Amino acid sequence: MPRTKPHIERHAVARIGWLRAAVLGANDGIVSTASLIVGVAAAGTDRGAILVAGAAGLVAGAMSMAAGEYVSVSSQSDTEKADLARETRELADSPDMEKQELTQIYIDRGLDPHLARQVADQLMAKDALKAHARDELGISEYTTAQPVRAAITSSITFSVGAALPLLIVLVAPASGLELLVGGASIAFLALLGFLGARTGGANIWKSVLRVVFWGAMAMLVTAGIGRLFGAVV
Repeated sequence: MPRTKPHIERHAVARIGWLRAAVLGANDGIVSTASLIVGVAAAGTDRGAILVAGAAGLVAGAMSMAAGEYVSVSSQSDTEKADLARETRELADSPDMEKQELTQIYIDRGLDPHLARQVADQLMAKDALKAHARDELGISEYTTAQPVRAAITSSITFSVGAALPLLIVLVAPASGLELLVGGASIAFLALLGFLGARTGGANIWKSVLRVVFWGAMAMLVTAGIGRLFGAVV
């Protein structure tokens, strides 16, 4: 009798760590740089100054994203490590109580008490800390904080996103630069929303509309501020 191959499912949740950082970085890169360019262009500044402002925004933003992601995700990682250390002590000091706690978790999920106890016994016999981390603390290999990866991913994707509006400034004619950068950036954001939704298995239209709406709002506000201060100066 031929041996059946194991059925391996690939779930979108496995990508949640790097996908969140990637979408955040690219979205922030497009929105912040495009908004900066549109605001400066609306003030009547020449192309050279716009490029300098945009390039400075790219570098500063990429560094800020890397630092911000590293600090915030490190805080999450520190909290996870503290919880795991506490759970390790509790498992060493009160194993029976911890087993009962795990059993109650499975009972609350719908297992009968006898089966819940069996499940707790077997899982704790194999890897007690992993069982409690997953089912009591909600920590798994998919959700574990990874500060360095988050920082690098966000910084790179921010730079790529920020480079797109800058490229439009380089190739577009000086007349109507605000509209060209704004329109192209909306298209870039729509593409980002589409790719993020496809990768994460989410609703495509909802993702695209959400990304485009907030990006357009940011550019409209900065364009208004640019025109106001440009008129005053």
